[in-house]
Amino acid sequence: MNQAIKKAFLDTEDGQIFYRIGGKGKPLVLLHMVPRSSDEFKELMAILASKYRVIAMDLMGLGNSDKPPREYSVKDYAKTVILLLDELGIEKCSILGSLTGGYIGGEVAVSYSDRVNKLILCNVHGFDQEEADIITNKYSQGFTLKKDGSHLLERWSARVDYVGTAELNHRCVLDELKSFEGSVYPRVAVGKYCVLAQEKFKLIKCPTLVCNGTKALEPLEKYGLAKSENQTWLSKVISQSEILAIEGGTLWMMNQKAEEIANIIIYFLDK
Repeated sequence: MNQAIKKAFLDTEDGQIFYRIGGKGKPLVLLHMVPRSSDEFKELMAILASKYRVIAMDLMGLGNSDKPPREYSVKDYAKTVILLLDELGIEKCSILGSLTGGYIGGEVAVSYSDRVNKLILCNVHGFDQEEADIITNKYSQGFTLKKDGSHLLERWSARVDYVGTAELNHRCVLDELKSFEGSVYPRVAVGKYCVLAQEKFKLIKCPTLVCNGTKALEPLEKYGLAKSENQTWLSKVISQSEILAIEGGTLWMMNQKAEEIANIIIYFLDK
């Protein structure tokens, strides 16, 4: 039976953070990719709440969270995770991070190692310096509203070949539109951090599961944001990591394959 998921806000000195929470048991924090929100985990939370206390936050500058008054770094985003844990009275948790959220989750595991039990990194693609610069420049400029409304069709068309359903694409577009007008801070933060992560993540000591969808790289390659030869980095830098390929998994597999991913999470966290 699916458990009720509640919604709330956390007040911080830089604005409010929106989060979803539900279930009982050991805490599991879910960190979304860009430009999604905690809605990325809507299906997954409903399943996992029967076993865990699941928490998913909207990264500041995305979803229903406030945009911070300055550009945030990955370290700043990691601190917001700790602020939420402190607010909820959680001493230690496991973390699942999807792409952008994976970089932030990794930083939490490095800088606040005493707060993390286990780490799950999903589609945390590697980028070289050239790609990192492209990402930083692209998302520093952000998205632009157009008077004729053509930006709406552009964003709808951007992922229509990958998400599978109009309903999921609609949810993705709604999330993306909330990031318009100005820099997309979480993606800029990752652009400035991802190359450094190849050394920093060597400090991760907690049990770590790396899950990559076999089709997740396709849209990033299409837009020149990532290369296949840069995708073995996590297995090299986190020596104790387990690697799992999710057949047919895309960047949107949290929604598309919620049952399968939930079973993988349960097996890893409970063993």
